Amino acid sequence: MRPAVPSELDAAGVTDPALRDAYTRCRGLNAAHGRTYFLATRLLAPAQRPAIHALYGFARMADDVVDDPAADASPAAVAARLEEVRARMRRGLAGTDPRELVAEGEPVVAALADTVARYGIDHRHLEDFMDSMAMDLTVTDYPTFDDLARYVHGSAAVIGLQVLPVLGTVVPREEAAPYAADLGVAFQVTNFLRDVGEDLDRGRVYLPRDELAAFGVDRELLAHGRAIGRTDPRVRRALAHLVARTRAVYRRAERGIALLHPVSRPCVRTAHVLYGGILDEIVAADYDVLARRVAVGSGRRVAVALPRLAHAVGTRWRHRVTGAAA
Repeated sequence: MRPAVPSELDAAGVTDPALRDAYTRCRGLNAAHGRTYFLATRLLAPAQRPAIHALYGFARMADDVVDDPAADASPAAVAARLEEVRARMRRGLAGTDPRELVAEGEPVVAALADTVARYGIDHRHLEDFMDSMAMDLTVTDYPTFDDLARYVHGSAAVIGLQVLPVLGTVVPREEAAPYAADLGVAFQVTNFLRDVGEDLDRGRVYLPRDELAAFGVDRELLAHGRAIGRTDPRVRRALAHLVARTRAVYRRAERGIALLHPVSRPCVRTAHVLYGGILDEIVAADYDVLARRVAVGSGRRVAVALPRLAHAVGTRWRHRVTGAAA
């Protein structure tokens, strides 16, 4: 666990020692596992960061139940454990004292419940997320993008909707919501394209069958390429098509950045650029995603983030001077 950052917790008004420990645990999860996401979060105002860490921490906890179960865990045992996570989530959202949750060894749920209450986040978004996590236990591929849409709504679009109240908007929230959802979807599909090989190892294919079939690609061809460490030209053409389609989602989502509160824009734009940069790396690797996992290098991440950090600090300073909420 990383050490606590008192300035962030103080700015967020988190004073209870147990809750401070809970938020610190979530921050550690974000720092350890969400490199691009964590870097972008650093561009938010300190008061906003603990909530983002809490939302990430819970999503990570649930996702790990599905993607990294114990080696000897049966499918039924994994499903039962996921339902336990949902039950604990519901107990927290129902108003259980967060300090009680921490005492019971549920710091991530405690921080989540506190964040949801502070920002009035719709509980349905959390339920939809858990529904998609459950789909991963039984669904191994998707015939079309329409079939994939339900999963992506719960696994990605609702993440954008969860963080939107924390980011704040300059328009009614419902006007910004579709763009926030689109950005979540863009990030998720980018992950699908980057992680084709790893997902195959887990027995899943998230790229729609009909889109792949249009280029002569099926699961067997993907699995063969994974086994020999070489990407077939047909797979490259299919991925090029899907990368272009995903870029269109990024362009649509980008229009929503201007609708966010000014203090939040540098963070979201950085995430937009860095995650979009993963698509650039896929192209630069000639779509060779079966043999290795492409990533945006740390130098590129710093080069993108530093100018926006300066802008973020300046924006926060101006809003403090003018008395605007940050």
